[in-house]
Amino acid sequence: MTDKPLADLPVVVIGSGPVGLAAAAHLVTRGIRPLVLEAGPTPAAAVAEWGHIGLFSPWKYNIDEAARGLLAATGWQEPVGDHLPTGAELIRDYLKPLAETAELRDAILTNTRVVAVSRVGKDRTGTSQRGSTPFLVRTQNSDGTTADFQVRAVIDASGTWESPNPIGQSGLAAPGEVEARRSGFVTSPLPDVVGRDREKFDGRKTLVVGGGHSAANTLLALAELREESPDTRIGWVLRRADPASVYGGEDKDGLPARGALGARLRHLVETGVIDVHASTTITGFSTGGDDAIAAETDGEPVTLHADRVVPATGFRPDLGFLREIRLDLDPIVEAPQQLGPLIDPEYHSCGTVPPHGARALGHPEPNFYIVGMKSYGRAPTFLMYTGYEQVRSVVAAIAGDHEAADRVELVLPETGVCSTDAGSSCDAPTGKPGSVDLPTAGAPDAGGCCGPAEPVVVGIPTGVEHGRSEEAAAD
Repeated sequence: MTDKPLADLPVVVIGSGPVGLAAAAHLVTRGIRPLVLEAGPTPAAAVAEWGHIGLFSPWKYNIDEAARGLLAATGWQEPVGDHLPTGAELIRDYLKPLAETAELRDAILTNTRVVAVSRVGKDRTGTSQRGSTPFLVRTQNSDGTTADFQVRAVIDASGTWESPNPIGQSGLAAPGEVEARRSGFVTSPLPDVVGRDREKFDGRKTLVVGGGHSAANTLLALAELREESPDTRIGWVLRRADPASVYGGEDKDGLPARGALGARLRHLVETGVIDVHASTTITGFSTGGDDAIAAETDGEPVTLHADRVVPATGFRPDLGFLREIRLDLDPIVEAPQQLGPLIDPEYHSCGTVPPHGARALGHPEPNFYIVGMKSYGRAPTFLMYTGYEQVRSVVAAIAGDHEAADRVELVLPETGVCSTDAGSSCDAPTGKPGSVDLPTAGAPDAGGCCGPAEPVVVGIPTGVEHGRSEEAAAD
C-alpha cells in the first residue's frame, strides 16, 4: 500500500486518442496530475491507423475546450473551423501538439499496454474500504516487462480499434477466420488502399465485408485504385438484401461529406464496378492457402474467391483487463447500464443520444469510468464531440465538483436525414444544451420527429462508419 494520501495520487487515463487526451487536459485544468498510458508507439496510435480517412465533421466540432486552452498558451494556430480533416491532419494539427504541451508531454507513457486494473490488496470480491483504496493498474511494456501503478481514479478511454467484430455469423469468428487474420488474408478494418497498403490490392480481387460507412470508404478507395489499375476487382459482401440503406441521405444528408460518399457508392454499384453479394454470410475460410471463402446466399451455400478480405464489421469493447473491476453493463450492448437503452442499435438504428456525463457513465466501482468509443460498447453511434462532454463531466466528478459534473455543456449541431427512402430531416435540438434526464428504454429519441434520428457524426469515423446494428454489424 502506498503511503501517499489518495488525493495525492495521479488519475490514470488509458489511451491517448482524442478523448483520452481531452481527459488529460481536463485533469490538468483541475490541478489533478494525469498519467496517460498508451499501448501504441506514439500518442493517438489508433488514429494513425486510419490517418488516410477523412472525417465527416469539420474542425470546429473536433477540438475539446480544455485542450484548446492548453494549446492556446503555446501559440498554436487553430485549424480553419469548416475544414474537414483527415485522421492524419487530426494528429498533425491537434493531437500531436496537444500531447507535446508542457502539461502533458511527461504524463504520457507510450508502448505501455494496460493488462489489468484492480484495487491494491483486493480483488473484485473485497468490499471493506474499497472506495478509499488506491487502484492498481498493471501494464506491460513493448519489451515484455511489467509495471504496477497506484492511482486514485481510472478513466478508460482505450477505444475499440483493437477489438474488431468477427466476420462470421452469430457474433462468432467463422472457421479459419483467426488464421486468415494472422496471415494477412483478412486485413485491418480501414486499410490505406491507394497509399501505404497499395501493393496488397493493386491488380487483385478484394472482398469488402460490411454495411457501414467504413465499408463504403474502402470500396471507394478500391474503385479509385481500379481507375489506375484496371485488373483490380472489387466485391462487396453484406447480409442485407439491398445495399441502398448504406447510401444514406446522399444530396439530402445534413453532413455533405457523408452524403457525397453514398452517392458515389451508388453510382459504382449501378455501373457494375462493384460486384455486390447481397443476403450473404461468410461461413468459413480455407486453411489450405487458397482463395476460397465459404458463404451462404439466401441460405444456399456458395464459394467466393478473393486475394484479400477487408473486414468492415464494427468493433466491440475489450473488457478482459477489467475483470477485477465491478462493472454495471447493459447486457445487450455492453455499455454502462444507464446508457445502454439509449444507444441499442436494434431500436436506435440511426439514433441520437442525449449528452451525458459521470452519472450515466458510473459503475459500482467508485471513481472508475469508461469513456469515449468504448463507453458505447457494441453500439456504433459514438460521437467524438459527445466524448469531450463525457470527460469534462467525469473529471469534474473525480475532482468533487458534482454541480459541474451534473451540468450539461454540450450543444449538438443539426443531424442528417433519418430516412433514406423518404429523405425527411430529423434534427436534434440546436443552440440548446441537451437534457441531463436520460429517457427510459423505448422512449422517443431526442430528435423527436421521424422516429430514431440520424446520429450527428461529429469526429472520429467510428460512429456510423462501423456498422449500424449488431445484426448489421457484419452486413
